[in-house]
Amino acid sequence: MSEPTNPAVYQELAPATSARVIALAITGASGIVFARHMLQALDSDPRVAHVYLVVSPSALRVLAEEDGVHAKNNLIEKLLGHSSQKIQQLAHEDIGAPIASGSCPVSAMIVLPCSMGTLAGIAHGLATNLIERAADVTLKERRPLVLCVRETPFNLIHIRNMAAVTEAGASVFPVIPTFYNHPQTIDDIARNFVHRVLQHIGLPQPGAFQWGEKVSSKQ
Repeated sequence: MSEPTNPAVYQELAPATSARVIALAITGASGIVFARHMLQALDSDPRVAHVYLVVSPSALRVLAEEDGVHAKNNLIEKLLGHSSQKIQQLAHEDIGAPIASGSCPVSAMIVLPCSMGTLAGIAHGLATNLIERAADVTLKERRPLVLCVRETPFNLIHIRNMAAVTEAGASVFPVIPTFYNHPQTIDDIARNFVHRVLQHIGLPQPGAFQWGEKVSSKQ
């Protein structure tokens, strides 16, 4: 694990006028490694005061398949490797949770990875669980909603649903890796993607690759 970054570095990148509250949803698409890195980045960022975490039942199965983590309890500790005071896990079916209401001051919501089923539920305003309801609230309150969709190939239904959420105000941010930064490991790929997403919502990260920088192929 890397050494903690000085909090002043984050403020230099993008000063926070107020503490950020982020909702992070993990759904049942492949790519749990991206969610793990997102959680780590949010936990480390001093500009983020609180994180509401919602994990779907399908995501728990993918977590077991891809990461070997079998956990419904103490999930945060198993994903981070330590406990966290700022991350609060909410039940997937708890539509009475704080983020189910627009009165909860959430700065932005990220769904990573976002399954096609979750995309469909959000696109059609179903709000049948907390992830769909929180996304619906985020849209109606005109707050940033980033849907990191993970599927290939897309069928016409997927494409129309992506168009629908985009028209409603969400950002469709497909989980597509970059290679111009010369990643050496899967973690490098996941970390760079997470940096891109966080920059998109106004939380640029220390050490994030920027185009035009010289990168060593041995990095």
